Amino acid sequence: MPTSTISSTDPSVDHLIQAAPTESCSTDLAAGPWTFDAVAGYGPGSSMGDVIPTGAPRQGELPAEYREASEEDLDRRIRAAKTTLGDRVVVLGHFYQREEVVAHADYVGDSFQLANAALEHPDAEAIVFCGVHFMAETADLLSTPDQAVILPNLAAGCSMADMADIDQVEDCWEQLADVLGPLDATDDSGRVPVIPVTYMNSSAAIKGFVGRHGGIVCTSSNAETVLEWAFERGQRVLFFPDQHLGRNTAKAMGVPLHRMPMWNPRRPLGGSSAAQLADSKVILWHGFCSVHRRFTVAQIDQARAEHPGVRVIVHPECPMEVVDAADEAGSTDYIRRAIDGAAEPTTFAIGTEINLVRRLAAQYPQHEIFCLDPVVCPCSTMYRIHPGYLAWVLEELVAGRVVNRISVTADVADPARAALERMLAAKPRA
Repeated sequence: MPTSTISSTDPSVDHLIQAAPTESCSTDLAAGPWTFDAVAGYGPGSSMGDVIPTGAPRQGELPAEYREASEEDLDRRIRAAKTTLGDRVVVLGHFYQREEVVAHADYVGDSFQLANAALEHPDAEAIVFCGVHFMAETADLLSTPDQAVILPNLAAGCSMADMADIDQVEDCWEQLADVLGPLDATDDSGRVPVIPVTYMNSSAAIKGFVGRHGGIVCTSSNAETVLEWAFERGQRVLFFPDQHLGRNTAKAMGVPLHRMPMWNPRRPLGGSSAAQLADSKVILWHGFCSVHRRFTVAQIDQARAEHPGVRVIVHPECPMEVVDAADEAGSTDYIRRAIDGAAEPTTFAIGTEINLVRRLAAQYPQHEIFCLDPVVCPCSTMYRIHPGYLAWVLEELVAGRVVNRISVTADVADPARAALERMLAAKPRA
């Protein structure tokens, strides 16, 4: 397994792919993402094999002047537009974004941190969210009505979020009522049969469903705190869309695996029996992150063999076997803080998205930091955000035009905000 060879002269995965195409996930990643805007799919990258839902947002054609501009020209135009707009705009960049985009972000973080950053700028006229669709929806839910939330590329979705479709979730809820009885009835301790919990990586429609049914949103940072909250109010939890975060968190809390049946929306009763559902403590939705599913125990074994004393940290969206084999598991911010807090030079093997790992390697040269997965395969949809799209939306704002605005309708927004407010109140232990 190659260790990190990242330097500040390698600004993005795109450059690495062009330099070493035989070691990459797909050489198509080196092309501009506008090449795939008219094609149904997530684009090349980790989730290119996932099935995209019918009707998923498409991005219109990016004007040629942005497609044909050099990196240097795009950088100059973005900086000029931001200078002109000043405090009227705030640019948010997710940890997984390519370096050429992160360089222009006013705030960089995970989806939860960036949602809070949006809250901190109520006077900005526009919030440009360099992330994926569900993140921009969340920013719209938490921003003021007068603010415009903009997603530079409408095709930047999330395959995991798309795995929990609102119609499938509603059908699941009805089937659970047939098995468990009225879902608003309480037992002697005042608990309802099931509390829905959705990961932040879900659509606004799913967050609205959760809010309407007394549930809550969680992040990878506060998942345990949220499950504790839910168990106080419900006999069991329906957790979606990521099965791995739900399983890893509940297992760490002592929930046995046999009480965590999977719900496959394409099968009656999700593929379980009525007895299994009645005995369940956590019902896991059949969803996953294509980035984190790439990590394996074999990769960890190889890292330990080649780097004695290596510290292995993985994201809790990884499969249970990988989390169990690692030294630690935590959110993207946990990983960043763990590396930042290491007093002595340390070798780190990290199981999360490659852009973040490469950035951490460049930021902390005193450590040896490499990605567990030796194949460069970034998040397909995060990669749809390119400096060309960022320059376009910013220059449109300078011209007085708002493009690619993300708006959540009131019937969905109100209950979704309730679920998010419950999440914000569920503070993880220090």
